[in-house]
Amino acid sequence: MQIETIDLQFKGISQTIASYLIIGPDGPILIESGPGSTTEALVSGLAKHGFVPADIKHLLVTHIHFDHAGAAGWWAKQGAHVYAHHFGAKHLIDPSRLIASATRIYGDAMDTLWGKLLPIPAEQLTSLYDGDTVEAAGLTFEVIETPGHARHHHIYRLGDIAFTGDATAVIIPSANLTDLPAPPPEFDREAWLHTLDRIEAEQFSAIYPTHFGRVDAVQTHLDSIRPLLMDASTFVKSKMDDGLTRDEIIAAYRKWNEARAEQAGLSPHQIAQYAAANPQDMSVDGIMRYWRKKS
Repeated sequence: MQIETIDLQFKGISQTIASYLIIGPDGPILIESGPGSTTEALVSGLAKHGFVPADIKHLLVTHIHFDHAGAAGWWAKQGAHVYAHHFGAKHLIDPSRLIASATRIYGDAMDTLWGKLLPIPAEQLTSLYDGDTVEAAGLTFEVIETPGHARHHHIYRLGDIAFTGDATAVIIPSANLTDLPAPPPEFDREAWLHTLDRIEAEQFSAIYPTHFGRVDAVQTHLDSIRPLLMDASTFVKSKMDDGLTRDEIIAAYRKWNEARAEQAGLSPHQIAQYAAANPQDMSVDGIMRYWRKKS
């Protein structure tokens, strides 16, 4: 078995979104399609390993957010069978609600950022549940339910490693800093803490977050997420309690994160990587929605 990290060069920035190419005994598999705007980069990455799109018969996505599954319909058109969380699968078959919701947020930038979201024929999509297994290319993947970032989130165990999507947050390989992706509408602090406990109990030797790349120091990385999860959500709550507007909270949250980045010694390029992988206004919206639901 061989695992290759393909950098999708999202918005022209390296180490922001990954797709993982796994070469099994019976052929190649992809974990995460990335957005439609990065399909050319993914096809180019495959070619470097001797594959063309028609060679991809299986595509596993951790959840249906555009940066993870936006191009899944395109890969289905090339012949791939797609595997996704049962709660999100219906939106890949009929993505009209996803497209309408995203268009309200991104407007004219929708195509530039995410590209086209194509529907997946129902017969080419398998809905997955906690504990399911996927047999593909001579390999066996175990499906593990991991809500918190999103309700429709799975990670995939393969032996003693796992492909973790956003369940293990955002990390840039060249920077010693973890960032919290908490978009609306399903960010849930308690569910995410439980997810981290579950991942820790698996004792993986390595994990592969989509943002970005292999992590060998799994316990150290998990230990960095828990306090960040508490600190970020508490910070936003305190600003809500102070009566700040959404825009004021976003500005304060950005300043707080800039201070974290400066303390960690990040370069301007590394800060841009984090901003591309995890828009901070979206995280503020998600955390604010979480607190409003709780109250």
